[in-house]
Amino acid sequence: MLDFQPIGGVSLALGESPVWDDRRELVFLCDIPTGRLLALRLGEGIVREWVLGENVCSIGLCESGRLVVALTREIILFDPDSGLSEPLAQLEGELETNRFNDGKVGPDGAFWVGTTDQRAQREAICSLYRIGADGRMLAKKTGLIISNGLAWSPDGRIMYHSDSGGRWIERHDFDPATGAMGEELRIAEPSEVDGRPDGAAIDCDGNYWSAGVSAGCLNHYAPDGALIGKHPLPVPSPTMPCFCGPDLKTLLVTSHRYLSAEALERHPLAGSVLLAQSAVAGTPIHRMRGV
Repeated sequence: MLDFQPIGGVSLALGESPVWDDRRELVFLCDIPTGRLLALRLGEGIVREWVLGENVCSIGLCESGRLVVALTREIILFDPDSGLSEPLAQLEGELETNRFNDGKVGPDGAFWVGTTDQRAQREAICSLYRIGADGRMLAKKTGLIISNGLAWSPDGRIMYHSDSGGRWIERHDFDPATGAMGEELRIAEPSEVDGRPDGAAIDCDGNYWSAGVSAGCLNHYAPDGALIGKHPLPVPSPTMPCFCGPDLKTLLVTSHRYLSAEALERHPLAGSVLLAQSAVAGTPIHRMRGV
């Protein structure tokens, strides 16, 4: 069983989207509602932060060294060295209450990001988009409630995607050269008790690690959706795993504090960033090309 320990002094409202930057040897992550982009060094904790002024929903790396960042309804390119940013794309054609959510750079060199319905009575009105270096947004899936769980197989030929509201995980055949997707194949429908699927990561064996945000666990799935293992966590609401470190064998997990006062009292580590050593390595992070 993995031994997860919190990084001292780090507590986030809604920690999300950790990504390992092997060039800088930093983990970039965000605290969505505080509008903060954070840089974490393994063994030290948070070493830098930038307040971008609104929700920071997800992050990806660019070949140039910049970051592609999903804000509430805008995609920007951000240079953490200079602090400069420029707009890339804008969310249009969705309810004003919708915002961007989980996003990652795919093996095709594009930024993939979905949306979420933030209203109390959520509906299947959200989408998953592919955004290229030219800023053009193409809707690739529609009818979603909370788009989440993006990850790709080590060879880039399978894309995984989940819906936290619909409580399902799907896989698609994927062309890493063009970003073309095949039809969806639903491989798992975890319940609230099993662990509603949130953010995810892929290991070098091609297995899918899903944050069970409703059950305080990481669910470890085979490519066909068979449950390989369930790893309990010292937080009730994990949001996303990320393989990091030079050998990609440090498993980092973010979490949130959107809990009742009673639950927060029972779970003082909620909102922590957790680390454990993994026997299996992750896969190298893709970078957005052309920006």
